[in-house]
Amino acid sequence: MAIDTQLTHRSNHAPTIPTEPIWQLSVGQYHQMIDTGILTDDDPVELLEGWLVTKMSKKPPHRVTTQLIREAIAQLLPAGWFVDDQEPITTEESEPEPDVVVVRGQRRQYLDRHPSGQDVAVVVEVSDAMLQRDRTTKKRIYARASIVVYWVVNMPDQRVEVYTLPSGPAEHPDYRQRQDFQPSEMLPLMLDGAEVGRLLIQDVLP
Repeated sequence: MAIDTQLTHRSNHAPTIPTEPIWQLSVGQYHQMIDTGILTDDDPVELLEGWLVTKMSKKPPHRVTTQLIREAIAQLLPAGWFVDDQEPITTEESEPEPDVVVVRGQRRQYLDRHPSGQDVAVVVEVSDAMLQRDRTTKKRIYARASIVVYWVVNMPDQRVEVYTLPSGPAEHPDYRQRQDFQPSEMLPLMLDGAEVGRLLIQDVLP
């Protein structure tokens, strides 16, 4: 009886976070896990710098903001570009699933692969609970992939942080320029260095 009580007590504790090195996955290994069914669309994970990272559940304001941004961008895009949301893009060591992304070309070009950094003009993360991750890990991933424009929709502070001038694959990848846009301001949408339109920040915030 004492043994049973001890086992029950242990089972109520959360798993211990490992302190030893954990095996990192390549993008190819990650794809193999998906192809063989080890990972499915129902598994809330994404590959960030070789690590399987849990994606947070999205609250209604996050979902609404994502769709508002997607719709606003779609109205501004010229021919030869399309907008996607919450779908994978592939970099050298990661496969994040940004909230919104502007991709070059036509959707049918990507039947056998996900868009890569060179295919992406703008990547957007809608940030509430994961603001710190979006400002660090995600920013580093997108800068390393040379994605030219990165928007962080900062929901707690009600602004959009725009990061530009990525370093590319450097020792410490980062964006060299940041500009914040407040609700009353117009945010330009830049594709290949040219402005194709503007959206009012307050129109895409909840």
